[in-house]
Amino acid sequence: MTQRRCFMMTKDLKYINFSSNGIIGNIVINRPEALNSLNLEALEELEHILSLLPEDLRVLEITGAGDKAFVAGADIALMKDFNAKEALQFGQKGKFIFDKIEHLPFPVIAVVNGYALGGGCELALACDLIIASRESRFGLPEVSLGIIPGFGGIARLIRRVGFGKAKELIFSAKMITAEEAVKIGLVNQVIEAKDLQNKTNEFIREICKNSCEAVKLAKRALNAIGRIDPAFYELENDLFSMAFSISDAKNRMEKFLQK
Repeated sequence: MTQRRCFMMTKDLKYINFSSNGIIGNIVINRPEALNSLNLEALEELEHILSLLPEDLRVLEITGAGDKAFVAGADIALMKDFNAKEALQFGQKGKFIFDKIEHLPFPVIAVVNGYALGGGCELALACDLIIASRESRFGLPEVSLGIIPGFGGIARLIRRVGFGKAKELIFSAKMITAEEAVKIGLVNQVIEAKDLQNKTNEFIREICKNSCEAVKLAKRALNAIGRIDPAFYELENDLFSMAFSISDAKNRMEKFLQK
């Protein structure tokens, strides 16, 4: 791989880093003190970077800073005080950004190096491929907090693993290992943590050996085949926001934050 260079953005970024070697881009969610959880500012910075990606990229990697978490979820300290309207706006924003990731013209790889839970698992699901360290853990634990996934994750999970497994993971709120995740088709490859970046680089080189335009066309075709009715995403957003007014979400989130 050629040496990475920084990509100049139009504003200072606090939580999201971007670098590129001209062909391969790398986005890092950089809130390690909060296990890279997504607050509003991080989402806005991510949206900003996505709007400025170089047109000549052939592959984009997304990962989390440090070795504990990819993204441990949306920021629960932020969400616990949401009313239904605020929750709807938050869910719509996350879904809009994750849609942009899904529909980028080139392959996007989630390089998962720890916890990918809740909104973090939804972020990984928005990517074309997921490559994970053996120590990684996946899950959608929202119902344990009195809410449901709200960034389009339900539909994307169904598309990856099927209805039965999606229901099992969401209803139980359980966290699964990377080995379990690869068995059910949630993850593409599991790699030892020490080899994660090198093996990912090898895989990216295999992609880049192929015709850039053909890969883009193939992604368009694959996404078209797996397209979800937009009305479902709207319903998911509505139900996500509804949970903040009819469930015990606030109490459950406060108890979680006290652990």
